[in-house]
Amino acid sequence: MYCSRNTPTDCQERLAAILGVKQVLGTGKYLGLPSMIGRSKKATFKFVKDRIWKKINSWSSRCLSQAGREILIKSVLQSIPSYVMSIFLLPGTFISEIEKMLNAFWWGHNSTNSRGLHWLSWERLSVPKIFGGMGFKNLRAFNLAMIGKQAWKLVTNPNALITRLLKAKYYQHSDYFSASLGHNPSYVWRSLWNARDFIKRGLK
Repeated sequence: MYCSRNTPTDCQERLAAILGVKQVLGTGKYLGLPSMIGRSKKATFKFVKDRIWKKINSWSSRCLSQAGREILIKSVLQSIPSYVMSIFLLPGTFISEIEKMLNAFWWGHNSTNSRGLHWLSWERLSVPKIFGGMGFKNLRAFNLAMIGKQAWKLVTNPNALITRLLKAKYYQHSDYFSASLGHNPSYVWRSLWNARDFIKRGLK
């Protein structure tokens, strides 16, 4: 286990003895997700961008058709951040950097040929095909949809352990929609809290 700096040392030692576990400074990743989120969100989630970049570089030397690039973007590259996006709301600038990488790959640019024209922006490419786009994911909207799905569970499943935990800490005397962000909240709660307005728009 690890505790915050505000926890007294004797309290940490007693708790560790009761639970029969060791104290650590941090656990790194747990189930593929960072267990601690620091001040720099870009540095924390850099591993997502690195995985996408590694995939792009492994394909860039091959002669891929435009249809081949489309399949690889939709089936592989856009699925890499899905797991992280289901828990954390990624910073907008970080998502923009990922979309720029995908756009460069779509137009045939890579690490050795990074300069070139992008004839359409990613916003235009994200439009459905029936409206003239390519149907790629809008990663920001997808991220909010995934977070909203988790937040909806707080509303519909009040007896779940995670719901009871978050309610006891952040909105003990209210409900999810009227909860405040609170002082020094966790990044998970901050992500769930930011999805409230989007859930309200579709709530019936």
